[in-house]
Amino acid sequence: MRVVTDEPHFGQLVESRLGRAADFCVLLAFFVFVAGWGGLVFVVSGQVVRGWAVSIVLLAVSLVLVIIRAAKRRRSGPGTTKQGRSGLGTWALRLMVLVAGAGGLLGALGDLGFDATYQVLEPQGPGGCRAAVRETSFLMSGGGEVFAVSAVGIGWRMSDWTADDGYRPIAAGSYTLQWRSDSGILVIGGSATDPVWPAIHEVSCQLR
Repeated sequence: MRVVTDEPHFGQLVESRLGRAADFCVLLAFFVFVAGWGGLVFVVSGQVVRGWAVSIVLLAVSLVLVIIRAAKRRRSGPGTTKQGRSGLGTWALRLMVLVAGAGGLLGALGDLGFDATYQVLEPQGPGGCRAAVRETSFLMSGGGEVFAVSAVGIGWRMSDWTADDGYRPIAAGSYTLQWRSDSGILVIGGSATDPVWPAIHEVSCQLR
């Protein structure tokens, strides 16, 4: 009795799954990019995850998978058939790679160039709602953004502020956060020489 193996078919199956995994990473990178530029943040274990870093990592993983797939295809020999996607699908993925890659680089430049810092504030609000902030400074100006973060770790931009002389009120501890039954009030303090405006920001995890 002779056992017949279908190695070319198995190889094509592996290549197909590697290709799908690479495409999925590209889709995730594009989603994270769109979400980040749309004002969403992600908090894991009390830390804000920078969207641009996630996008770049996902694109790098996709590239590694594509390289592995190409190496397996070369080892399979000329007898294997290539299962490509439609031209429209190829161009759509290329566009996503371009947009997510460029967006990730711009996000990194924005954070690094403005020396951005992220912080999840205490105390925690009702239903697990949290307040998170992003502070930046450049030359003689500073600013920040306030995010409301739900219990599942997804947050969205609520408001922003500006400050003189690159002042960072959150880093300086010049703020108070008080919660009511349905929302919180973040009051950011400045000084006579380094005012912050606006000083009062609402934080609510209830979609309106």
